[in-house]
Amino acid sequence: MDPEVVSNFLSEQREAAPEDLQQSFLTIEDYWDRKLWHQLTDVLVEYFNTPASASQRLPLFRNFILSFAEKINQLKFVSLGLLAASRCSDDNERLSFLTDLAKKVNKPASQDAYVYALVAASEVKLRLQDFIDARKDLDTAESILDTFDSVETEVHATFYRINATYYQANQDFGAYYKNALLYLACIDLSTLTPADAQSRAYDLSIAALVSDSIYNFGELLLHPILETLTSTPHAWLRDLLYAFNRGDLAAYNVLEANLSKAPLLEVHKTFLYQKISLSALTEAVFRRPPHDRAMTFQTISRETNVQPAEIEILIMKALSLGLLRGSIDQVAEIARINWVQPKVLDPGQIDGMRVRLREWDSSVNQLGNWIEGVGKDVWAA
Repeated sequence: MDPEVVSNFLSEQREAAPEDLQQSFLTIEDYWDRKLWHQLTDVLVEYFNTPASASQRLPLFRNFILSFAEKINQLKFVSLGLLAASRCSDDNERLSFLTDLAKKVNKPASQDAYVYALVAASEVKLRLQDFIDARKDLDTAESILDTFDSVETEVHATFYRINATYYQANQDFGAYYKNALLYLACIDLSTLTPADAQSRAYDLSIAALVSDSIYNFGELLLHPILETLTSTPHAWLRDLLYAFNRGDLAAYNVLEANLSKAPLLEVHKTFLYQKISLSALTEAVFRRPPHDRAMTFQTISRETNVQPAEIEILIMKALSLGLLRGSIDQVAEIARINWVQPKVLDPGQIDGMRVRLREWDSSVNQLGNWIEGVGKDVWAA
């Protein structure tokens, strides 16, 4: 590009910029003139991230940055492009802009930047209800990401966030739950606004409850994002998750009145009862020592508060889902369980384990004393 044209363009932009930002253009022109591409890129990224620069992002990108795009870090180039795209007049213009951006960085040496631009374009397609093409872009991005030994966290975070959005739109709750948690693992939670954090905690909680593939909420219960629901109108949702985790049907019956506040929970009300019944069953098995897990249907009904007529089907469901391992004697109405799926314990459950360990320790001591008592002659010999 002609230096004089660049100089005139930057002068125009400087005059249009707020007074406190005009000095940045002198620095930008200086670095461009001296071909200090790294320094120039950093100054531009800083300037683009300034809210007051919003109206100048598209002109700067199209009339200035594109002229030396191949000379700068391609991931930062895409970052600048994404900030510029936010100023497009509508999603159709934005999609065209991002599609061209992705094509420009689709080279062997800049596949991370290509993924970054591709998933940003897929997000716009989701807003335009083009789910098929959005899925194709996300699948392409995922296949490329799988080939990397390492990649910038920002790229992974963007992919997981938009992938989660796709699955949420398609009501694939298990996949949404997984991708949303992976997104949160890639970011600093302090960068989320309180409203955004609460919204994500709410969506994750709903997904965990209504998914037919998630029966262990450990990752969510341990995640600090869940605490953002405390002291909010959605605090009952956090309590409901803990009730499910410990299989507390009594607590569920108390909280059940809140289900109408969340349409998805209301629609899945029958399924939720079955799900907490399964949790109550696994909790009843977990509380018993390994040598005492041959349980009659009547015992299971008493300990779980599940109706006797539902017990056999409930056990078969738990076995088919891999929540339990064992066998059923249908004639004697006895379930013999030899394994229960591990899960995160709340303080009450941990205290129950402590009591069981003390009982085990006491029984070992008693056995030792008995052996010592009956084997005195053997020890003496």
